[in-house]
Amino acid sequence: MKVKEPSALSHFRQRLSWDDLDKDAIRKLVRLAAEEDLYGKGLNNLPAKIGDQTTISMEVSGQGMATIVARESLVACGLPMLSLILEEFEVEDAAVENPKSDGDEVEIGETLAIISGAAVGLLAAERTLLNFIQRLSGVATASKAFVKVLSETKTDLLDTRKTTPGYRALEKYATATGGFFNHRYGLNDRILVKDNHLAANRATKGKRLAESVAKLKEKEPDLVIEVEVDCCEQVAPVLSAGVDAILLDNFSVEEVAEAVEEIKGRAVVEASGGIKLESARLYAEASPHFLSTGAPVHNSSWMDLGLDWTKS
Repeated sequence: MKVKEPSALSHFRQRLSWDDLDKDAIRKLVRLAAEEDLYGKGLNNLPAKIGDQTTISMEVSGQGMATIVARESLVACGLPMLSLILEEFEVEDAAVENPKSDGDEVEIGETLAIISGAAVGLLAAERTLLNFIQRLSGVATASKAFVKVLSETKTDLLDTRKTTPGYRALEKYATATGGFFNHRYGLNDRILVKDNHLAANRATKGKRLAESVAKLKEKEPDLVIEVEVDCCEQVAPVLSAGVDAILLDNFSVEEVAEAVEEIKGRAVVEASGGIKLESARLYAEASPHFLSTGAPVHNSSWMDLGLDWTKS
């Protein structure tokens, strides 16, 4: 008999798109990056001179064109930021061509983007352009690696709130670009009861645990409620309270399989805690609905990109 999918599953299968992001918030990040490079933002004692002193001293002028080229295989991410960055650096006559799009798998030597405009502005913006694209492409590439490992299983992937402060929207967009689904964005959009909540409420097991969770369902009927459990004994009381999802924290593969069998589709099952690329397939074969991991954000490397000058 086919196990019925839990009703809350659709709440977890959501991905941010570029259109979902607040462009004003992104511009603020770009502005900070520009001010760091041009004005020494962040230091108590600001430098005596401002601006790109190398380009100024060399009296660079005229128009320029450059290509952003992959120096290793990667998943492109952040390309829509290019025009925002050129705008923030006030590059005159700026234009961007994108042979690639976010989510494309790019091979060594392929061109991701072609930028043109006033040469002095392009040179000033170069490092900031690369920093954002290298970072976000790194997260997307690491995410895609997890997705490929799980490609022949029924288990999907969720990201986490373990993001660089100030960069949550961009990093969650990058994990989505790589194929992850996005877990809750912040503390405000879902109830996720973790071990410290239960400990603070002295409701870590048995009847008190079940009653504590059941009260949440009464208070917030419109919010998805997920409860983290750290042992198999907590599954039954949490399940009896009618939660939408159960997070299995630091369970072994065998314990995940046992919990999945006990839950039988009555709640979304998420396995989390120390899941790495090497172990992800084993956990997926235990058949939780999701594995969640912050690894694509905090363990990823910046991708190797170059900005090659092609015209002056």
